[in-house]
Amino acid sequence: MSRAMRSLLVVVCAVQLIFAVAFFCQWPWAVRLWPFAGTTPLTYVLLASFFAAAAASTLWPLASGHFGALRGVALDYVFIFGPLTAVILWLGLRGGESGQIVYALLCAGGLAFGLWLWWWAGRWPLDTSVPMPALVRRSFAVFVLALLFVSVRLWLRLPTIPWKLTPELSLVVGCMFFGAAVYFVYGLLRPSWANAGGQLAGFLAYDLVLIVPFLRALPGVASEFRTGLIVYLVVVVYSGLLAIYYLFINRETRLI
Repeated sequence: MSRAMRSLLVVVCAVQLIFAVAFFCQWPWAVRLWPFAGTTPLTYVLLASFFAAAAASTLWPLASGHFGALRGVALDYVFIFGPLTAVILWLGLRGGESGQIVYALLCAGGLAFGLWLWWWAGRWPLDTSVPMPALVRRSFAVFVLALLFVSVRLWLRLPTIPWKLTPELSLVVGCMFFGAAVYFVYGLLRPSWANAGGQLAGFLAYDLVLIVPFLRALPGVASEFRTGLIVYLVVVVYSGLLAIYYLFINRETRLI
């Protein structure tokens, strides 16, 4: 990989991490940029977790040298930003919200970047020398089903995640879960550790952002959301432990 390309991807990851911190801390400039009213603190934390996951998934190929895995990362961008562009543009045009239309154009830029990254990463063969561990493969299958279930329910604007979302935010968050589902489907279709490592790195970053806010929210959560939040916490803890073991402990797959 050329130094220019590596630098570009590092800058992209740095921007994603800045937005992750900004949404997590609800810095005023980030809140002003976000064009949807009714966004709750936990929703901002969820946005932060997606930005952190994207940065970790993109950094994994750079750190491990598995540059062919960038195709999976590119699909993640395409299938998050593609639906987001359509949904946010539709919401902006329907409601006459110029801020949402601008955000849709930014998402279109993310879509274009994902398509370009998919094309560019095609020059690198995927390293298949280390297979995807069986437990990871089974877990990914469960994650895909869960993510698709959640995204479809959110698109139907049905109560799904354990806090309240506005109808508009339900559509937006559904797009994010859908993109994550496609990323894991790609991992199952190309079952190598080169792919799985980036997906687990993204999941670990997602989990680390969410775990403390979720635990803090548990004692005071409304009874109607308590069971859902407990289930969400179980998934976060399991996926985090899975990622820690295979990324840092298991001799065949650990990064160092």
